[in-house]
Amino acid sequence: MSRICELTGKGRQVGHNVSHANNKTKRTFLPNLQNVTLISEALEKSVRLRVSTHGLRSVEHVGGLDNWLLKTSDEKLSLKARRLKRDIAKKSAVAA
Repeated sequence: MSRICELTGKGRQVGHNVSHANNKTKRTFLPNLQNVTLISEALEKSVRLRVSTHGLRSVEHVGGLDNWLLKTSDEKLSLKARRLKRDIAKKSAVAA
């Protein structure tokens, strides 16, 4: 399983460990990923996603999973999230 957030696309970053003597060695910084169950109000079901804590805060700030998916570009989303976005868009088009 790749270490990429399914909602924000946040992945690993590369940097250095720097010692007291200023020696630099390569290291990776991994995102804080959590397995969460988010509720889609339009689809009336819960969805399990692997999301970074930053992404989870962003979803809460925007007002829920449905609003987040409709506002986010497809390039950042995983395949599972893109399918959810498509289903939510269909549901909202039928309701309107």
